[in-house]
Parts: sequence; C-alpha cells; structure tokens
Amino acid sequence: MPSLPATWPKNAPSSFHVLAKPSGATCNLDCTYCFFLSKEKLYPNSRFRMSDETLETYIRQSLESQRAPEVTIAWQGGEPTLMGLDFFKRAMDYVKQYARPGVSVQHTMQTNGILLNVAWCDFFREQNFLIGLSLDGPQAMHDTYRVDKGGAPTFHKVLRAAQLLQAHQVEFNILTTVNAANADHPLEVYRFLRDEVCTHFMQFIPIVERINEQGEIGFQEGNQVSERSVTSEQWGTFLITIFDEWVRRDVGTVFVQMFDAALASWYGAPPALCIFSETCGNALALEHNGDLYSCDHFVEPKYLLGNIKQKHM
Repeated sequence: MPSLPATWPKNAPSSFHVLAKPSGATCNLDCTYCFFLSKEKLYPNSRFRMSDETLETYIRQSLESQRAPEVTIAWQGGEPTLMGLDFFKRAMDYVKQYARPGVSVQHTMQTNGILLNVAWCDFFREQNFLIGLSLDGPQAMHDTYRVDKGGAPTFHKVLRAAQLLQAHQVEFNILTTVNAANADHPLEVYRFLRDEVCTHFMQFIPIVERINEQGEIGFQEGNQVSERSVTSEQWGTFLITIFDEWVRRDVGTVFVQMFDAALASWYGAPPALCIFSETCGNALALEHNGDLYSCDHFVEPKYLLGNIKQKHM
C-alpha cells in the first residue's frame, strides 16, 4: 500500500482539494449538457462503484497528505447518492480513524437531489455536511436540459429535495448552470432562488460545450461550441445584472460565490476559486477506481496523474 514519502516534495502545497467521484460518471439523470456522462467511455465494462479498499485508501491519503488545519472531503459524480447511504457512513468511520489530532474535517456533496429522503437528511445534519443542490432556475428553464433517463422533467423532485434539506436544517447551496435556456433571464433566476427556494448561497457556472473535430462533446478540445452554450456576452450580462440587484439589497444576506471570490481577491486574499488562480493544479479529481486526474474538467487519459493504489497522492 503506498505510503507518504520520507520527506515532503519541494513546493508541495500545504493543502489541496480533491473532488471524489465514487460512482464515476454514472447518474440517474440524463442532463443534456452534462460533459461528465461521456466519461463512462474511459472505463468500459466497469461497475462504476468505489470499493471499500479504494475508499479507505482515499480517505487515509487525503487526510495524511495535507498539513492545513482544515481538510475538506468532497463528493460529486455522476451522482454520488447512487452509492447508498451506508457507503458514506463507512467513509465517516474512516475519517474518524485517520483524522490527525487538531484537524477539522469538513464534508461536502454535490447532488441532483432525486434520491434524498429523511434518512439522508438526518445523516447530513449529524455529520455537518454542506450540500450543493443542482437547480437551473424556474421550472421551464430547469426542465429544458435537466431531465431523467426517460426524458421526463425533474424540477419538482429537486424542489422537494430543497424543502427536505430546509426542514431538516441541512446547510445547502444552489448550483445553477447558466446556459442558452436561462442566460437571458438573470433576475428571474436570481429572484426565484432567493425568494421561492429561499437559498442564501448561490453558485453560477457557465455552460460552454466545446465540439472537437470528430463532432464529440465532453472533451477540452475543439474550436466550436454547442447551441446550449452561453456566449461570453450573455455570461457577463447575466452576472452584472444579478450583481446590480445583489449589491443594492442583498449584501450580507445572500452569498453569491462569484461575487464573494472577486471581492476577496480585490482585498488581496488568495483566490477562492481555481479559475481566479495564476495556475491550476491544486484541485484534483478522483475516479471510482482510484485514478487521480489533474482536474474535474480534465478527466481524460492525457491528464491522468496515476492511481492512488499504486502511488500516494
């Protein structure tokens, strides 16, 4: 089993972020803009389920590799809840086993919310999880691209998940992709999230789907983009319009990740988002089988760093 090197490598960061994908690219939805669904092709004939051995190895290495006083264990997919609740209970056991004294371990999960129920919410609250819930705005905008495997809409199921999280006092934020369906309606999206979903934390991420020479989507190559993509002008106008409303009435009560990160940078704080960093490389992605990649957006063979079962992260 790989172990820590005898001495820390030169210029090794004191902390880094790993986005673990225990179910790989598998998901119970079929969102038409999802770049990660195509990653199933990288692992033909795989069950796309992280083994207990890989889970323990990941938790142990992640906790012993970082020298910061706070470590975040982050889960995404695909859809991580497909692993079942018992998987994450075992993960918590491993955290207790391997956490160093004096280190605070934070837990986050990004989910579509479809499988959430009372048991999940009780677990999240007990373990103090921060949940990211994917919701693209009002019903017509959300259901344009966020559909299930049969093409059916998902809006009401996601709204039910938000209500469950609120009822069980689970801290959550809303992750909204900005795409061709909602990009021209920034205030409608923002006010819906603020006033109807009643979330105080929002993330906005632009959908930019590159199309390569083979006509494939899902890889970081190609000079064309899909019709679902947001244009640069739309993206800028979307953020500016929301900012103008937010800065006049919602500062201190609604937190928009992009605005908070920009403000922190303006005050001279280290970049809170990798997209604002001078270089990338401190936000890795872990596949279900232990393969470690440079970034969540670069889960491609040429960006494979190795496997944590052969080499310590």
